Amino acid sequence: MTPEVAYFLKVNVAIALFYAFYRLFFHRDTFLQWRRAALLGFLAVSLLHPLLNLETWVKNSEPMTAMADLYAAYVLPEFSTASAVPATVDWNARLLTLSAIIYISGVSLFVLRMLIQLASLVRLHFRCAKSTVAGVRVHLLKSPLGPFSFFRWIFVNPDEHTDGELNEILIHEQTHVRQWHSIDVIVAELMCIGCWFNPFVWLVKREIRNNLEYLADRNVIESGHDSKSYQYHLLALAHQKAIANLSNNFKVLPIKNRIYMMNKRKTKQIGRSKYLLFLPLATLLLTVSNIEAVARATRAWAEETMPVLTGGVLPQPEVQMAESDTIPPPPPPRQKNASKKETVSPPPPLTDSKQKPMKTAAGDQVFEVVEDMPEFPGGQSGLMSFLAKNVKYPVEAHEIQGRVIVSFVVRKDGSISDAEVVRSVAPSLDQEALRVINSMPKWKPGKQRGQNVNVKYVVPLIFRLEGGDKKPAQDEGAGSDPAKAAAGDRVFEVVDEMPRFPGGQSGLMDFLTKNVKYPAGASTEKEGSRVITSFVVRKDGSVTDAKIVRGVDSLIDAEALRVIGLMPKWEPGRQRGQAVDVKYTLPFIFRK
Repeated sequence: MTPEVAYFLKVNVAIALFYAFYRLFFHRDTFLQWRRAALLGFLAVSLLHPLLNLETWVKNSEPMTAMADLYAAYVLPEFSTASAVPATVDWNARLLTLSAIIYISGVSLFVLRMLIQLASLVRLHFRCAKSTVAGVRVHLLKSPLGPFSFFRWIFVNPDEHTDGELNEILIHEQTHVRQWHSIDVIVAELMCIGCWFNPFVWLVKREIRNNLEYLADRNVIESGHDSKSYQYHLLALAHQKAIANLSNNFKVLPIKNRIYMMNKRKTKQIGRSKYLLFLPLATLLLTVSNIEAVARATRAWAEETMPVLTGGVLPQPEVQMAESDTIPPPPPPRQKNASKKETVSPPPPLTDSKQKPMKTAAGDQVFEVVEDMPEFPGGQSGLMSFLAKNVKYPVEAHEIQGRVIVSFVVRKDGSISDAEVVRSVAPSLDQEALRVINSMPKWKPGKQRGQNVNVKYVVPLIFRLEGGDKKPAQDEGAGSDPAKAAAGDRVFEVVDEMPRFPGGQSGLMDFLTKNVKYPAGASTEKEGSRVITSFVVRKDGSVTDAKIVRGVDSLIDAEALRVIGLMPKWEPGRQRGQAVDVKYTLPFIFRK
């Protein structure tokens, strides 16, 4: 759904909600000026509430963030290359185009209608003779049209009315002029043009027009004229024709409602308090309707916290562990009634030698995690664009798919060196991945304590065919995984339908935010560090074989494993329609 379509849907839903609210609380009272303000306020809030941006509120309301790489369908975002599959008809696009044509046609017709009415009023203004009647400047109508006004123009045919009726008409129309009722009419007309397909906007327009007549009628009665004679006068004018809907007519049907309002007993002053209900309703609407904006802001914040390249390739530094690495089991979950002094027994620290500073071919020190990680020119979007333009699916590998993991070093001057395939799929895909990595422009180098340093970086590139028969490469199955699940079943890494947390990405984010706790004894120097975990989502949705792929601190690593152990069952992944075991990678960001 495009932002424009979402905006129009929110506006029209708000109009319908406000109209129902108006009919429930305000329709029968006699606070006419308050009703006028409320009706205009309804339209204003309906137009403005989708534009509210809650990004700042989202950022400031989270004292600690446990953000994860959230993927809608894949373990890692993938770079897809199209295969020779016949293009299908995009019925959604066609339907959207047809709807746009119908909508624009309706807007055009109503705009034309409004312009014709405006032209009629302007032409009548120039054609009519001007005169002063009872001290009021009026336009003299020659035909038997009903009296009306438009902004400061009052149109009336004095020959059609007695002196008493003419006095009532002038008081009525002067009320429209003094209180600028034509502005309300124009606003309502523009809303009907923009939302012509929404029946509720026409009902709101009718309420606005009727309420303006109630105000003018009340002013006539309060000026001393007899109520019954004025009502008979209205009935006598019911047969006369109005020049245009944009004008404020002395007689506006239904006259029955106007007579009822004139005879209605005034509402008690305490009834004004119900108008305050508009404030919580508007606040609730602003909050609920901006859930999408909150999700976008949270997603953007996640991308700032850890490099996520949606729909392309995910660049991330990671530590590759040997099959012999021993990963301690996750600690038992904390008890809700545990005392404050109780701490989680940390697992022994990882002893992977690859976490120590390495050396490049030139003998320089290479870091894997630094304070400021290297950045591709143009950031994540720039890297995705570069890969999309440069990666070519090898012809000889047109039936092979899988993930190639390439590591390289971003040197102090931003150049790329020491590119190598960490995980292979097929020689042709490996060579293509290395070719693209080596052709990269200079990066913004990483920094440690303010100094440029050499940093090892890992980029997974997933080659997946779009449509047609798919022949998985070796890394798609258990043969590419260092370990198999406890039951010995084949563990996939890339499948047709990847596992899904209950509630999707937002559900996983909500679960992590509620359950991850920053360990009290963890080093403050590790704040903002990323723990990369992996686990297997079994055929029945259960989560097993949780591991630390790259650790930060023993307490922080233990907390990440603890939270994974609390996860409910996932929707299992599927390969060719069958539920299979799938390995999933999940990074955590810990911040105080």
